[in-house]
Amino acid sequence: MSHPPGEEGGGAEVASTVTEFVGEPVAGPSPAGPSSLRPPRLARHVIRLADGHRVQLAVSGRGVPLVVVHGFSAEGILYAQTLSRLVAMGFKVIAIDTAGHGGTAGLADGGGTLKGYAELLGRVVGALGIRGAVLAGHSMGGRLVVELAAREPQRAIAVLPVDAIVGGTWDRFVNVARVAPALLGGIGIALLVDSLSTLPVVRDPRQAAKLARLFAPVAAGHARRPLRLVAPGLSILRSGGSRWMLDRLGQDGVPVIVIHGDRDLGVPVQTAASAARWANGQLVVVHGATHSWLLKDPESLPAIVAELLRGRLGRAIGRALEAEGLDPATATLGAIERVLYEPGARVLELTPPLDDDPAGEAARRFGVVHRRGRRPEPRFRWTTLDHA
Repeated sequence: MSHPPGEEGGGAEVASTVTEFVGEPVAGPSPAGPSSLRPPRLARHVIRLADGHRVQLAVSGRGVPLVVVHGFSAEGILYAQTLSRLVAMGFKVIAIDTAGHGGTAGLADGGGTLKGYAELLGRVVGALGIRGAVLAGHSMGGRLVVELAAREPQRAIAVLPVDAIVGGTWDRFVNVARVAPALLGGIGIALLVDSLSTLPVVRDPRQAAKLARLFAPVAAGHARRPLRLVAPGLSILRSGGSRWMLDRLGQDGVPVIVIHGDRDLGVPVQTAASAARWANGQLVVVHGATHSWLLKDPESLPAIVAELLRGRLGRAIGRALEAEGLDPATATLGAIERVLYEPGARVLELTPPLDDDPAGEAARRFGVVHRRGRRPEPRFRWTTLDHA
């Protein structure tokens, strides 16, 4: 895969790295029945780019890179349960905290629009030595990965926006909110209601307790620095429409699979339908799901991804490997990492070793699930519609 103009490879961007092991995040319920595959450990790191910008990320796994970007006011470690399951499917998961969130410093110019946030994300991906990746993002993170892929399509094997702030309905809302900012408060209330309902206290008290442990440090960080979210919030309001980037992805043939809950009050599912249509992509409608459904049930998104790997997503990964001279049916993890990462890529150094690999390399090649025992069934059901 080619590099953006002026780049010789991602490694030169990193000036220094500080590693912060915070212990094993909650990895969710154990598989039902005996299993020798322990939950993968995500290691959190802080790196500094060449200009000194501090960035926090979490990484684990081997194989095809899956870059995951969180939503507004969140951070990557909140998704630890879902991320550990995606690692177990054969991905190297890299969860990056965006500017002004988690351990990542805000933008020097205070934000402006989301373009600066997407540009920083691209610099981090390059600095880590990732040549091409599946790009996934939730809410604001979905907008950022869509914009990054539109501006730098060589970085994207496929794009998975999840309840993302892209599409016609969202663009119209932002246009109106510029002249009537009170509307922004309305959507804020809707997302707050959704967040308060994220902890499944009645339905699954154990899961609620695990999520609460993940939420606690995030909430404490906001309490200490409540103003740091002003810049990204204003940047969302100031950002332009998303149609140009979705159109460009469709024209460039970048596979786009839009995943969205049909009960999302803040970012309605109608906006996802237009996003999938403009990008000539697929739409996965998650039934009964609100904005933060992937936090409510860590099993559902991995189950959706497993299904997509048997279709468009799997074909996209296969084409990316074939373009690098590999046979997807026989490529080893080592061969995959040689073509999808730069030589000596920093992200390979930051990745903790997997504790166990009982399934063998062939079963973990890219997205093939194989483990003894069973995890709980996903809570949500979904329907997939093709707009290509």
